[in-house]
Amino acid sequence: MSARSVMRLTPELVMLCHREVADAGPVASAEHLTDADYRPAALGLLEGRDGPIWLFAYGSLIWKPEVPHVDMRRAIAKGWHRAFSMQIRRYRATAEQPGYMMCLDPGGVCEGVVLRLPEDGVAELLEKLLRRELSRKGGLEAVRWIDVETDIGAEKALAFYAGPRFLDYYQPGRPLDEIAYGLARACGHWGSGADYLYNTVMHLEQLGIHDAGLWDLQERVAAEIEQLYGLPAKG
Repeated sequence: MSARSVMRLTPELVMLCHREVADAGPVASAEHLTDADYRPAALGLLEGRDGPIWLFAYGSLIWKPEVPHVDMRRAIAKGWHRAFSMQIRRYRATAEQPGYMMCLDPGGVCEGVVLRLPEDGVAELLEKLLRRELSRKGGLEAVRWIDVETDIGAEKALAFYAGPRFLDYYQPGRPLDEIAYGLARACGHWGSGADYLYNTVMHLEQLGIHDAGLWDLQERVAAEIEQLYGLPAKG
């Protein structure tokens, strides 16, 4: 954690948001990827690529990458910024209490890390990532190679949910109060929205990356939880 200040969103507040939730399954109205779709999608991403395969991590891939990597470096993606612009109704939310997940929205700057994937079996690793990250066909368009700057120079890195304009419930520029309200209340079979936000902010700070927007959001989510459970507000 950086020396700027202590997070207002604490593990104790996050625990108040946790509850056991059964997975209601895929949304029936959405067009979902099938098992047969993932391998061709992974191979398509690798087509024409030469050299190291870097993955740009700006959210949960920082603290739960799911795949091995042989190098990690801080990186800056210009022309993108992280934002909770996708409303969700599964995983860390339900249809009864929607939540939000982070995307890369156009404009600004996003500082995160790049993970270099091992060369052996890279297609299998990308397929595993696609299976973890995507369930709907509309999300494939937002898995793209973006330009990043690292301490070893400019690189191309693969980013997930970079402007997913073909997915329902994606809306750039959502008000922070709306997002805070949802994150303080939403929980699904993967856990709560508050837990997702807490882990992202905490791990970014540990890396020396301070995202002012997320810092403001964790303050707002903590205040929502305090109010929701009748706890005294902390300054």
